[in-house]
Amino acid sequence: MITIDETLIIHIINMILMMIVLNTILYKPIQEILKKREGKLGSLNNDVEQFERNARQRQEEVDRKMREAGAKAKKALDGARSEAQVAGSEKIAAIRAEAEGEKDKQLGDIRSQIDAARKELQANTEGFAKDMAGKILGRSLEA
Repeated sequence: MITIDETLIIHIINMILMMIVLNTILYKPIQEILKKREGKLGSLNNDVEQFERNARQRQEEVDRKMREAGAKAKKALDGARSEAQVAGSEKIAAIRAEAEGEKDKQLGDIRSQIDAARKELQANTEGFAKDMAGKILGRSLEA
């Protein structure tokens, strides 16, 4: 069993002194280091959160600018497309008008040639009739 004598008291005093010495030399400095580290981690976490907020804001700004640029480009493209359509329609209308004019001119030329040929044929009809009759009868019809 445990006997109470002077060695027990010496052991108790020794333990108390050890606790005091270890506390001042080892535990307190380690606790201070841990508190400093905890403070640094807290400030780093705050910095990280601030950087993340800044990054999100910048990303949102970039996304907004990209949407605006896309809308502006789409608007410009639509404008250019409509201008090109109008210009194309105007050119097609001009070409059609020119083609119609040329067609009418050529039809007029053809009609005038047909009329000229008809008049020439009608003028020569009597001569053709006499020539044909002469060939059919086998003699000349001139009197």
